[in-house]
Amino acid sequence: MTDLDALDRLLLRALAQDATRPAADLGRELGLSQPATWRRIRRLRDLGALKGRRLDLDAAALGFGVTVFLGIKLASRGRASLEDFERAVCAIREVQTVEHVLGLYDYRLRVVARDLEDFERVLRRRIMTLPGIGPVEANVLLSEERLPGPL
Repeated sequence: MTDLDALDRLLLRALAQDATRPAADLGRELGLSQPATWRRIRRLRDLGALKGRRLDLDAAALGFGVTVFLGIKLASRGRASLEDFERAVCAIREVQTVEHVLGLYDYRLRVVARDLEDFERVLRRRIMTLPGIGPVEANVLLSEERLPGPL
């Protein structure tokens, strides 16, 4: 991704803050016309620098006051068990992210729940019954700061 110039990076920063901003507003901020801004956005999409749009929901405002990160080690190795685990864990609606990682654990999950009692229910009834599940470590999120990306 070496084809990015300073304006591309500024545009990406602005879109990362608010992807709903009109191209005309972005262009004014960057000293570009609306069509030039659209061309840059389209080029960034074509290069793969933009991967769609996301809506960030406030889990606490929606009644999910607890976020827990789980480190999961699978009990058995093998391609089939990884696929079975991933398919099953992705079907749990409280699981927000599933990350296959290298290190002490095989997977890292971000799980939301209404409260600790609700999390315990999800853990016992849904997560601990997943295929291939092994040791699990839980870390409750106390606070979260959003840092700007690498641009």
